[in-house]
Amino acid sequence: MRTTRVRRLAAGAAALLMASAALPAAAAERHGRQEHPSHGGMSAVIRYTEYGIPHIVGRDYKSLGFGTGWAQAADQVCTLADGFVTVRGERSRFFGPDAAADSALSSATSNLSSDLYFRGVRQTGTVEKLLAEPAPRGPSRQVKDLMRGFAAGYNTWLEQKRITDPTCRGATWVRPITAQDVAARFYAIAVLGGQGGSVDDITAAEPPSGSAAGSGGAAPDAQALIGAVRERTADANMGSNAVAFQGDTTANGRGLLLGNPHYPWHGGRRFWQAQQTIPGELDVAGAALLGSPTIAIGYNSRVAWSHTVSTGVPFSLHQLTLDPADPTVYLVDGKRERMKKRTVTVAVKGAAPVTRTQWWTRYGPVVASEGGDLPLSWTTTTAYALNDPNAANMRFGDTSLGFSKARGTADVLASLARHQGLPWVNTIAADSSGHSLYTQSQVLPRITDDLAARCSTGLGKVTYPAAGVAVLDGSRGDCALGSDPDAVQRGTFGPSRMPTLKDAPYAENSNDSAWLANADRPLTGYERIFGNIGTQRSLRTRGAIEDVAAMAERGGLTVRDLERQEFRNRVPAADLAVADTAKACAALPGGTATGSDGQAVDVSAACAVLAHWDRTMDTGSRGALLFDRFWRKLSAKVPAAQRWKVPFSAADPVRTPNTLNTGAPGFATALADAVAELRAAGIALDSRLGEHQVVVRNGQRIPVPGGTEGMGVWNKIEPVWDQARGGYTEVTTGSSHIQAVGWDGSRCPVARTLLTYSQSSNPNSPHFSDQTRLFAGEKWVTARFCEKDILASPELRVVSVREGR
Repeated sequence: MRTTRVRRLAAGAAALLMASAALPAAAAERHGRQEHPSHGGMSAVIRYTEYGIPHIVGRDYKSLGFGTGWAQAADQVCTLADGFVTVRGERSRFFGPDAAADSALSSATSNLSSDLYFRGVRQTGTVEKLLAEPAPRGPSRQVKDLMRGFAAGYNTWLEQKRITDPTCRGATWVRPITAQDVAARFYAIAVLGGQGGSVDDITAAEPPSGSAAGSGGAAPDAQALIGAVRERTADANMGSNAVAFQGDTTANGRGLLLGNPHYPWHGGRRFWQAQQTIPGELDVAGAALLGSPTIAIGYNSRVAWSHTVSTGVPFSLHQLTLDPADPTVYLVDGKRERMKKRTVTVAVKGAAPVTRTQWWTRYGPVVASEGGDLPLSWTTTTAYALNDPNAANMRFGDTSLGFSKARGTADVLASLARHQGLPWVNTIAADSSGHSLYTQSQVLPRITDDLAARCSTGLGKVTYPAAGVAVLDGSRGDCALGSDPDAVQRGTFGPSRMPTLKDAPYAENSNDSAWLANADRPLTGYERIFGNIGTQRSLRTRGAIEDVAAMAERGGLTVRDLERQEFRNRVPAADLAVADTAKACAALPGGTATGSDGQAVDVSAACAVLAHWDRTMDTGSRGALLFDRFWRKLSAKVPAAQRWKVPFSAADPVRTPNTLNTGAPGFATALADAVAELRAAGIALDSRLGEHQVVVRNGQRIPVPGGTEGMGVWNKIEPVWDQARGGYTEVTTGSSHIQAVGWDGSRCPVARTLLTYSQSSNPNSPHFSDQTRLFAGEKWVTARFCEKDILASPELRVVSVREGR
């Protein structure tokens, strides 16, 4: 009886799809604009296939958002609710002021700082004002409908279902949401690289008083600021690899895309898989960020795309010259401007409310704090304001929706040009016609090299060339950012200024700048704020270029080749260094080395283990764990400039630097420390990686393949080392929603996907660890995109959901 009903519902959804697919284009467009197909309410059909992946069908955008919100809540209600507490500024109310905020912001941000920031955003109606902007400056009607529907679907799930996740079962902080809450999650994504990364500095900034009033304070340390910005980027726990292959390199002349984003495995920045369909209007599959109703990374019948975190600096700093009589007044062209006070009060669990004042200028908020993200001070003569153009950017959803509807890479570029809504990522895409694309089309403050040369302060003259961090003279009106004629938003770059590479044999990015998206066709001529040119690349970039360039040269590529690349688990650092390490190890007098504690350590057994290691981070690899622990310690002890005998050369950027300097101070110590550490933990030097690099799910240890950023492994994994518990015990970030996509001439893309941490964070869900086990076995999910494939799923389960029922 149940199977019959499932098939009947599935057949009904299929009939809806086929009927709409038969509509002429004009009729399909009219159909897509319908608002209330269900007698004034929203409804959706959700077909679940293997691994709990939902295929959501709605008659219009509201209904599609409704089904998406309902299905996301079913898998991730606790994580979603936690994120909505964040953007409401209520973390301190429910969790206390000191605990770390959810990963919508920096993991180091306290609940109190997060609340002070987001309460200020709500108090000033920032999100509502952005929603009211006409498209394309603000979100389209379609995206607004998706947000309204998402909120209604989430709320309907809360009304209908009982929460089984122990994380929030019975919690008072799990409450209904509004469309503005969903929009606020978009806002949190947009400001992550700018204001969101400086929350502590914004909420703690105070004008000088008392003894500080008589002092100008110490000048900022340029190197400390450069280091803080670089550390903040690393603290975001996000990166990625992606490569698009042009049709000339593939077996059938069609494009191929491999996307491998590196995102947190826990918290609000997790991905969630789905297919979204509005018959005759939209059909796309991939991954959405939690709390978002649009597919962020994905594919359709014609095009596939992925993102990588870019090197563009999404903010600028403005040095303010203050009125000597009042440090809350600054001068522009000699005229006084008073800072705007934003007084915010936050409720605190078990304590009195906390009230703080934030200070805002024409450039943005004043930033200053002790121990904050940016080492800047507010003195009687000088303060610093942070300009973040993404604080006026609510266009991410429309940009992604444009990708979802694209019929090729040209449409991807057109969506970027129209909406200009990506805050801190590159885009890599391929299509069924054989085109490839890389573009760093992101929202950046319009800092040209000429402007930086004319207007940088003494601090900026150091930070801008070194790290792309502009510090401009805020006292001069002629230092305003201006605007490009093709820019949607004032003070930002237009699409014609973005580094872009079309139709190269391969287009690849691993979080370095645009320069070597293709090593044979380097990109140059862009402004420094986008990234550097002619500088040393990371080991991950170098290894990736070696791999994909060889694949493109070989040709005849298929999706199967993308699968192999993802789990090749090659260690570029080992290819460069392990032979020399093993040789130097064997040459140590008496087979011993002195550790950091001054104790002699017998390392002789390590020499043979390293010499025989297969140089991969497969779970069965012996020697991988030893090299991993050694390389981390070596990287901490030996500066990069001293690590290699052959230095970097811009004329040979993929192969330099090379030749490990085993005579560098710290080399033998790092080896001794690694050996001593493993022995103290009771771990054999030749143990298999998967015996110790694991995650624990419902009491079961699951081996995890892959390796750390510093060794250059494509399949990036960053685990937590816990010596007392036997090695690595959890993964904080790494490979997340992986997709390998091609086309065979039919309307059904050839796609393999994998969500490494699985679809649900509820330990009681059957989809809490099922894909994690696939990841452990280096296996894939064969995507079901077309109707015939969805209906053929042996695990097909159909849910029909309606507003209020």
